[in-house]
Amino acid sequence: MRQETIIVFDRAEKMYEDKYALRDFSFEIRKGAFLTVVGGSGGGKTTMLKMINGLLLPDSGSVRVGGMDTAHTDLIALRRKIGYVIQGGGLFPHLNVRENIAYVPRLKKEKISPEHIGELLDMVALPADIMERNVSELSGGQQQRVGIARALAARPEILLMDEPFGAVDGITRKQLQDAIRDIHERTKATIVFVTHDLREAVRLGSWILIMNEGEVVQQGTPEDVRNNPNGDYAAQFIKQLECE
Repeated sequence: MRQETIIVFDRAEKMYEDKYALRDFSFEIRKGAFLTVVGGSGGGKTTMLKMINGLLLPDSGSVRVGGMDTAHTDLIALRRKIGYVIQGGGLFPHLNVRENIAYVPRLKKEKISPEHIGELLDMVALPADIMERNVSELSGGQQQRVGIARALAARPEILLMDEPFGAVDGITRKQLQDAIRDIHERTKATIVFVTHDLREAVRLGSWILIMNEGEVVQQGTPEDVRNNPNGDYAAQFIKQLECE
C-alpha cells in the first residue's frame, strides 16, 4: 500500500538577488518518512526546509503541507503543528527546561503536565530532575536534547531538523542519532532532517534527497543512493562513505 503524501513541492522557485536558492523544485514527501536532505553549502537545503513551515514562501510554484498551499493558509497555525529543531536547540535562555518544553503547548492554550514533560525528557534520554534547571547550566548535547523534547511537546505530525547535531562532539552526536531514530519509531512523525554529512543521512534516513544549486540531484533509499550514484556530484558525496 502506497503511503499518503504529506508535503508536496510543485515547481517551487526562490531567488536571493540574482541567485536561485530553489529552481523548478518538484518533490514529494510521504507521511511517516524519515527524509534526510544532504548537499553542499548554498545548495538550497535550508530554504527547502523553511518553505515547509512557511518561514519562506516560493516566488513561483507552490508548497502544499497536508493538502494546504502555504501561500494561502494561516502560517501561525501551520507552524504550531510542526516541530522545528535547529543547531544548538534554539532554546529561550530566560526560561528553564520545563518552561522551554511547555512553550508551544501554552501558546496553543493546551495544558502540559509535569508527567508529560518527564516523558518527553525520558524520550530524549534526560532525567526528569533536570526540569527546573536553567538551560545555560546544560551541556551542548543536553540543550540539543531539550530542543528536541520541546519540538515534540505539541505532538507534531511533522518534525523539521536543520543541522541539529552539527555542533556536538562525535560521541554525543551518535547518541542523539540513536535518540531521534528511536523517536521516529515511537511517534511515526514525518521527519525532514537536513545535514552536510552523508554518513548521518544514510544512517538515519528511510529516503535520501541530494540537492545542489537548488535542484534535485538524486533521491532514493539509502541503499539505492549508496550503490547507484547519479552523476559526478552524487558520486562525490558517496566518497564520504569510503572511509567507514
